[in-house]
Amino acid sequence: MAEIKLASEVRTEFGKGAARRIRRANNIPAVLYGHGTDPVHITLPGHATMLAVRHTNALIELTFDNGTELAVVKDIQRHPVRWDIEHIDLLLVKKGEKIAVDVWVQVEGESAPGTIHFVESQTLSVEADATQIPEYIHVSIEGRESGDNIHAGDIEMPAGVTLLTDEEHAVVTITEPRGEESAEEADEEAAGSADATEGESSAE
Repeated sequence: MAEIKLASEVRTEFGKGAARRIRRANNIPAVLYGHGTDPVHITLPGHATMLAVRHTNALIELTFDNGTELAVVKDIQRHPVRWDIEHIDLLLVKKGEKIAVDVWVQVEGESAPGTIHFVESQTLSVEADATQIPEYIHVSIEGRESGDNIHAGDIEMPAGVTLLTDEEHAVVTITEPRGEESAEEADEEAAGSADATEGESSAE
């Protein structure tokens, strides 16, 4: 998993006005919590943070004047129109600690000819070492036939990762394209209608 350093500052101003001033300075307001401690309100550098959160479940080393802390992103609030980051929630973690996270599913391979796949679940909930969270859970569909269903329990987890999602939960399904089937059926129906019309004309 990605490990990224971000320079951080503890802030003492709160509220919407303070948050707007932070964002106008090209920074991002955030809160750091976990391990039973009181939440700590911090400021993060805007551009570096936007690059950091592109990595799913990145391990972030927050550097302060008096030391460092490790954290992972738990939630990102974005502007509904511009999609800019408005606030970030960070979970305090320690090396060797197991935490529950959602990891993106990444489909690999090609299913059997004439079939397509649907991803029923974009993420899986897992438990992993805070410093070894996988960026993706890889799911192979190589050679899978129409009608095949891949459930969470069918997927091999990376070393040290434990599945938390229900094993019967559907993740990927393989099927035949409905549009092509409908087109073929329509052609057959049209051909049948034409034959019937020709038969009626001959009878007359």
